[in-house]
Amino acid sequence: MTLSQRRKISHFIIIVVMLGIGILFMMPYVWMIMNSFKASVEIMKGVSLLPQKFIWDNYVTVATGAPILTWFNNSVIVSVLTTLIVLFTSSLAGYVFAKFDFRGKNMIFWFILATMMVPSQTTMIPSFLLIETIGLYNNLAALVVPSMVGGFGIYLCRQFIEDIPSSLCEAACIDGARNLYIYWRIIVPLIMPAISALAIFTFLAKWNDYLGPLLYLNDTDKMTMPLALRFFSSQRKSDVGAIMAASAMVMLPVTIVFLAFQKQFIKGIAITGMK
Repeated sequence: MTLSQRRKISHFIIIVVMLGIGILFMMPYVWMIMNSFKASVEIMKGVSLLPQKFIWDNYVTVATGAPILTWFNNSVIVSVLTTLIVLFTSSLAGYVFAKFDFRGKNMIFWFILATMMVPSQTTMIPSFLLIETIGLYNNLAALVVPSMVGGFGIYLCRQFIEDIPSSLCEAACIDGARNLYIYWRIIVPLIMPAISALAIFTFLAKWNDYLGPLLYLNDTDKMTMPLALRFFSSQRKSDVGAIMAASAMVMLPVTIVFLAFQKQFIKGIAITGMK
C-alpha cells in the first residue's frame, strides 16, 4: 500500500468519525424539532423519530396561549442592544490600552483581566443590590447595564489593535486626524474579524442568558425567551408537544445566527485561541 493510499484511507476514516460525532451532537436538536410536530400522546409512546403526521397545533398553542411575541421582542432588544454597546466599549477601551500610554495602564488592564477569573455566582448578590438601589429592578435595562463592559472583549480587541502598526496612527495624526477619527476610520475596519467574533459570542451569550432575567425580572410580560420557556413549561407540564415547539422557537434565532455567521464563528474561535 502506497503512502498516498494510506493518506486517503486515513482521511476517509477521519471524515467518517467526524460525521458520526456531528450526527450524535445533532440528534437532540433533531429530536426536539420532530417532536414539536407530534401530538403529546405520540411523543410519550416514542414510536419513531419522524412523526406519523406533521401537525402545527403545538405552535398554534404556543402562539395563542402565551405572549411569545413579547418575550421574543424582549430578547431581541436586550441581546442586540447589549451586543452593540459591548462592541463599542470593548473596541474603544482596547484602542486606549493598545495605543496610549498613561499612568497605571498595566495595573488597570490586569485588574480588568482579573475580573474574568471571578465566578459570576460570587457577584450575584452585590449585583442584585446595586440594580435594586439604582431603580432598575424589573426593568429590561437591568439586563443591559451590567453587561455593557466586558473584560474578554477589551482583552480581545486590545490584542488585535496592538498588532496594528503605530505608524498608521502617527501618519493620521500628522494629517490632522483626531483620536476618535483614527479609531473609527482606521482601527475599527482593521479589527473587523475580532469585532465579528465578539458580536457573535456576545449575542449568543445574552440570548441564552437565564440567570440574569431570573434575578432581575419579575413580571411575565418582561421575561426573555429562556426564562419564559421555563415559565411556559411549568404551566403546561403535560403538553410535551407545546413545550418542544416553544423550545424550537427559542433555538430558531440562535440557529439562524450561527448558520449565517458560521465562518466568522469558527474564525473567532481560532483567532481567540491564537491571541
